[in-house]
Amino acid sequence: MASVQTLMSWTFYEEVSVPNDIEQLLIEGEKAEVAYKTVRDVAVVTNKRFIIADRQGITGKKVEIYTIPFNSIVMYSSENGGMLDMNAEIELWTKAGQFKLNLNKNVDIRKLDRLIAQHIL
Repeated sequence: MASVQTLMSWTFYEEVSVPNDIEQLLIEGEKAEVAYKTVRDVAVVTNKRFIIADRQGITGKKVEIYTIPFNSIVMYSSENGGMLDMNAEIELWTKAGQFKLNLNKNVDIRKLDRLIAQHIL
């Protein structure tokens, strides 16, 4: 597991359908709002948290699941892509450490920005 003091980052490539198996991770009153394709899996944003799965190993059978609760986010920033750097970025400062979400040009940064704001403000 990574140290919380280091900056952890993930890349979201495009918005995808929310996987059916996410229901087994949700608590009462929680609903999946949007999902994004990552390198080997899918990240889901709910009304309460980010759920990011990280498949490991050659077969990908071992999966580490990261949860970033909205109530732990104390500050965030968003940066849209530019001419030379096409990817956008969202940085989250939480009680546990700092996280970076790299967003491919196919991801609507403002949609994700509004979703975060809706749940932490």
